[in-house]
Amino acid sequence: MGQFDWFKKIGATDEAVAVLNDQPYLFTTLVVVLVVLIAQSGFLWFIHWATFKPSQKKAPKKGAAAAKPSSGGGGLLSKITGGRGSDNSRRAAGGS
Repeated sequence: MGQFDWFKKIGATDEAVAVLNDQPYLFTTLVVVLVVLIAQSGFLWFIHWATFKPSQKKAPKKGAAAAKPSSGGGGLLSKITGGRGSDNSRRAAGGS
């Protein structure tokens, strides 16, 4: 009974369990590398968050532009297809 026999319950092969029981530093190295990568990702996200300029953030719409449109509602289809004033609305019907 080795210390890594519980890996069999999660689907590891007998050979993999034998290798881990023989060389437990492989598992330790894997865990250390994963922890370091997660910590590095968190640190990079923090740098991104800390250096985010207020001018890069989306400003809330003010006045009449913030009012909810009376028709259409602005669903997914309106974001995909061209609306009034888009390039697609100026093309001739049926032509390219």
